[in-house]
Amino acid sequence: MPRARSLALPSLADALDAHCARLAACRRCGHESMILPIVSRARAPRAMLVGQAPGQMETAGGRPFAGRAGRTLFRWLERAGLDEPTARELLYISAITRCYPGPHPSGRGDRVPTPAERARCADWLDDELRIIRPTLVVPVGRLAIDRFLGAKPLDAVVGREHEIEGTWGRSVAIPLPHPSGASSWVHQPGNRALLERALDLLGTRLGTAPAGAKSVA
Repeated sequence: MPRARSLALPSLADALDAHCARLAACRRCGHESMILPIVSRARAPRAMLVGQAPGQMETAGGRPFAGRAGRTLFRWLERAGLDEPTARELLYISAITRCYPGPHPSGRGDRVPTPAERARCADWLDDELRIIRPTLVVPVGRLAIDRFLGAKPLDAVVGREHEIEGTWGRSVAIPLPHPSGASSWVHQPGNRALLERALDLLGTRLGTAPAGAKSVA
């Protein structure tokens, strides 16, 4: 299985401990004290998964992808051979922004973080990329995909591997659509097959792909 390229594992764990302690203390957006940044618990990650922003359930429990979208995501990852405990151990779960942005004004789903919020939060992700130097990045949803691949249609990027490069080095990106129930993309004709192909690629990269993978639900 691919491993992070940078530090020996104890040093990597120490660097992530220090980073996450700084992140947990961040108040730069001026949110109320009850809304705290969400941090990953993985300390020997083999890849990075980058989402959009925590939801209300994540804020309550302090774990990334703890709500309904998370249940969908981990159900998808089972096709790649990753049950939830294994996924949380092997994948450092990051995000474009780290605090719950609040509900969408329409009442459907969560509000998309503003450009200003994304800019204020950007260096947390940049630091994690430099610390981990991942060989594999899994951007989940529109904002994360745009961060690594630019603004492209989902059906042009999901189901494929992409070579990406930044200050941390070079990686392979395998993008996934957002698992939120507010997103209808995966239910459109042909798109589920693209999702399944992406999950098969992910399982192959990590060496966890099960034989005879079932269709995602």
